[in-house]
Amino acid sequence: MSANTDDGLLIVSEEICEQVIRRPDAFSAVEAVFGAMARGDAYNFPVVREAIGHADALYGFKSGFDRAGMVLGVKAGGYWPGNMAKGLTNHQSTVCLFDPDTGRLVALVGGNYLTALRTAASSAVSIAHLARKDAKVLGMVGAGHQSTFQLRAAVEQRDFERVVAWNPHPDMLPRLAAVAEELGLAFEAVTPEGLGAQADVIITITSAFEPLIMADWIKPGTHIACMGTDTKGKQEVDPALFKSATVFADEIAQSITIGEAQHAVASGLIGEGDLTAIGEVINATHPGRSSDDEITLFDGTGVGLQDLAVASVAARLAREQGLVTPVAL
Repeated sequence: MSANTDDGLLIVSEEICEQVIRRPDAFSAVEAVFGAMARGDAYNFPVVREAIGHADALYGFKSGFDRAGMVLGVKAGGYWPGNMAKGLTNHQSTVCLFDPDTGRLVALVGGNYLTALRTAASSAVSIAHLARKDAKVLGMVGAGHQSTFQLRAAVEQRDFERVVAWNPHPDMLPRLAAVAEELGLAFEAVTPEGLGAQADVIITITSAFEPLIMADWIKPGTHIACMGTDTKGKQEVDPALFKSATVFADEIAQSITIGEAQHAVASGLIGEGDLTAIGEVINATHPGRSSDDEITLFDGTGVGLQDLAVASVAARLAREQGLVTPVAL
């Protein structure tokens, strides 16, 4: 983050983040950082993610440095599955941004809204670069807090006409139905198998630990964005799908260890060399989709650089709009 550190520390609240940063801002920031990663201009540090032995919570750190964007920082937080019952989002996090030239802390940025926004931007980037141009039916697997962010971002990438959705808890589907109606899209609750048969683009955004979508349910030409698996053991789709699809990832090393690809790699269905970084498609060093019948799969594990990129934009916009006052630390 470019900033005069003599100005002091910026504290950017969740409310301010929601006020200043929009989906196009997040899309551009995430697309740019994926490209920088593929060029070797940005890199993520090893992820720390642990079960803390309390409240069934997962807690950890994602960090990195984007030399191209001059953004250095860390996101601390995790997943508290009981939070929804307390009126809180299950994902809780805060982003710390540092001056790359001096190491001084320059901003503390609320990470909850930005996490949902950047995760949706990541799948949207994959749809923009990999989905068929004539995709009309969007399939949503999952109806939790992040699902509506995913839906809103996805429909901006293709001229979708209809949304089909499935969730392990059907009573949560009206949340998605309401957003689809707001966007002028027909909505239908379907079975997982029916979803695979109809959808041209599928987004999975759950916290599942077993496959919800099987390989033989997917029709030719489908693009699948797997966005929920970010921890060892989590799983949303049949590992056999990785054998029939052309596979892309936000970061390959993370994908094969804690992402959706971990299961296909562990079972010997694919190897690390079978995955391509989405940044290569963005940079036009890989063609991406090669035919209308090709199945493409994006493994979006969520990397620290995404969080830092959108947090940096939020801090900059908040400062430019006079919504934050620097404080001395």
